[in-house]
Amino acid sequence: MSPQTASILGLVVMFVVATALPINMGALALAMAFLVGTLFVGMSSAAIIGGFPGDLFVTLVGITYLFAIAQKNGTIDWLVHQAVRAVRGRIAAIPWIMFAVAAALTAVGAVSPAACAILAPIALQFAKAYGISPLLMGLLVIHGAQGGGFSPISIYGGITNQIVARSGLPVSETSLFLASLGYNLLCAVGVFLAFGGRQLLHRRAAADGVTGDEHGPAGIPMSGHGTSADASLALPAHPAAARLDPQQLATLAGLAALAVGALVFNLNVGLVAVTVAVILTLLAPAEQKGAVDKIGWSTILLVGGVVTYVGVLQKSGAIDSVGQGVSGMGAPLLAALLLCYIGGVVSAFASSVGVLGAIIPLAVPFLQHGEIGTAGMIAALAVSSTVVDVSPFSTNGALVVANAQPEERDSVYRRFLIYSILVVLAGPLLAWLIFIVPGWM
Repeated sequence: MSPQTASILGLVVMFVVATALPINMGALALAMAFLVGTLFVGMSSAAIIGGFPGDLFVTLVGITYLFAIAQKNGTIDWLVHQAVRAVRGRIAAIPWIMFAVAAALTAVGAVSPAACAILAPIALQFAKAYGISPLLMGLLVIHGAQGGGFSPISIYGGITNQIVARSGLPVSETSLFLASLGYNLLCAVGVFLAFGGRQLLHRRAAADGVTGDEHGPAGIPMSGHGTSADASLALPAHPAAARLDPQQLATLAGLAALAVGALVFNLNVGLVAVTVAVILTLLAPAEQKGAVDKIGWSTILLVGGVVTYVGVLQKSGAIDSVGQGVSGMGAPLLAALLLCYIGGVVSAFASSVGVLGAIIPLAVPFLQHGEIGTAGMIAALAVSSTVVDVSPFSTNGALVVANAQPEERDSVYRRFLIYSILVVLAGPLLAWLIFIVPGWM
């Protein structure tokens, strides 16, 4: 059996077993990486372990640790109330604020995982406090981050534009940015309508944290479901004018340091988060006891194992072999669609940056023949390779799942997995229909 065939079969077996049995897919993926990598691909144990995403591990640990502390000392509750006051209690506006802030952060140069790492924990606290679907909140954060990710000064945009420029292909940087922003905005609207956004339009939250229906009787607190029995969805009264205690002030300073370090100085977001968490723990060790237990260890194992196996898949040559076969097809329109799917499927498990660097050059040969519109093809590949970052195996999706409430984490993971499967199946096709087919006709 060839290394390519063995690695693909190993991937299929891994998903089938993990779906049928209650076993952590990450643990199974590590075992499959070892077996397939050593028996069929000829990799050493060191090479297999070298594919483990150490940077992602540190990011997930650092962010979930820091925000566990912030939740424990009441800082997150305070931030939630301030945000609700800022939108004057319009709960439906909160997910869109998250979308806009995430898009702005990546548009000015933040890497997408950094923006999600900063916003996802706060967004999910909003969801818990005001009865908003965590799936809705998390997806709008991710789609916002992806929407702004192809501005001319962003990481994704810079990489894509450099690759295109080196290939001598004419593509407008602004058009690429607007294509990504528009596509992800369309996805966000669909998510908002599908996962409870319409119900939020009639809900308001008072400044004291009580969730209510704006059509309810004056002075009677009501939940988003229209009955006072669900008032537990709201936070306890926490007047916005209340003074922050020293721990909360220190936590806010730490969160600000995380944002500045990651966005301004391009420091590793995971290491900065761990450092801030350790400092906060040293300031109040007794108060932070148990915060480490809230780190999403099962999610970290899941993501780390799957990404490690993807490294074996890449080393076997399976991905390159499929990509080269597609690019050599005689039907340009079909080849374009298949390339979009390759970018989407691989990026759902691997680094979007790496996929962008590999998939765009595969399209260059038939783009140079002029059979497919260059701008549309590049936009479709860029969108297909990044919109799937909602996958719980990708950094952005993993950050949202890891920051979900412990009692909701399994449910959020399953719902993210289902949504990401739908995105992988429909996302590249939609991008192909929007950006490529009109130019062909």
